[in-house]
Amino acid sequence: MELDQLQVNFDTESLWVLNIIIAFIMFGIALEIKVTDFKRLFKNPKILFTGVVSQFILLPALTFLFILLTSPAPSIALGLLLIAACPGGNISNFMSHLARGNTALSVSLTAIASILCLIMTPINLQFWASLYPPTAEILREVALDWSTMVKIIIVIIGIPLFTGMLLNYLKPKISKKISQLLKPISLLFFLAFIVVIIINNYTIFISNAHYVFILVIAHNGLAFLLGYYFSKAMGLSKKEQKTISIETGIQNAGLGLLLIFSFFEGLGGMALLATFWGLWDIISGLSISLYWNLILKTNKPTCTN
Repeated sequence: MELDQLQVNFDTESLWVLNIIIAFIMFGIALEIKVTDFKRLFKNPKILFTGVVSQFILLPALTFLFILLTSPAPSIALGLLLIAACPGGNISNFMSHLARGNTALSVSLTAIASILCLIMTPINLQFWASLYPPTAEILREVALDWSTMVKIIIVIIGIPLFTGMLLNYLKPKISKKISQLLKPISLLFFLAFIVVIIINNYTIFISNAHYVFILVIAHNGLAFLLGYYFSKAMGLSKKEQKTISIETGIQNAGLGLLLIFSFFEGLGGMALLATFWGLWDIISGLSISLYWNLILKTNKPTCTN
C-alpha cells in the first residue's frame, strides 16, 4: 500500500529534540516517585498483577486481535502494536486524580511500568509483530536491533527515572517544586512538538488522516474498557478500576514516536498513528476523567432536614 512507503519529514536535529523532551518528561514523572510507591504495590500483589497484566499482556494481545479484525495497512498495524507495547503516558497520574481514582496507585503503577518497559516494550513489539505476516515483513526489512532498542529505552527512560527518584530521595522539597514546574512545561513542549510535526508534514497528514483516525479512537476506547473490566473481574474497588483503566488507556506515544523515528525512519503509517494517538489519548483521557468526576459529584447524597 502507498501509505507504507510514505516517509514523514523528520531530521536528526528533530530526533535529538524529541529525545530531550521524552527524557525531561520521564524526569518530571520520576520526581514524584518514591521507593514506598513500589513497596505499596508489592504489599498488594493482586493490584500489581492486575495493573501489569492489563498493560503489558492483555493490551498487546487485544491489539493483535484488533488488527486481525480490521486488517489495516502493515505500517499502521505495526504502529498499533508499538503503541500497545509502550508504558503508560505521563499525564495518567493527573487524570486518575481528576477522575477521583486511586492517585497513589496510579503513581505506583507508572513507576513499575516505567521500569518494566525497559524489557517488555521491545519483547512485546518483536513477539506480536512477528506473528502477523505483514508486520513481520517490515521488521525483516528494517532489521530491528532488539539490543539497541533496549539501550535507547534505558537512556531515555531508565536514566531520567533513576536520577529523578534519587533527587526526590535526597531533596524531596526541591524535587516537588521542580516537578510542579517541569511536568506541565514538558507536556506543553511535547504537544508543541507534535503540532510542528503535523505542520511540517501537513499534506501527508491531511491526505492520510482517515486511515488512522477511526482506528485510533476505537483502539484507545478498547484499551480503557479492557483496563476497567479486567480490574472489575479481579474484584478491585471502583477507584482502582478507574485508575487501571486510565493506566491502560493512556500510552506513552512520545516513546512510540521516538522509536519510530529511531528505527523505522518515520515510516508513514506508524508515524501517522502515533502522532494522532499522542493527541487523542489526551483528549479521551481528560474526557473520561471529567465524566467520572462529574458523575461522582452528581451521585453524592444530599443532606435533608
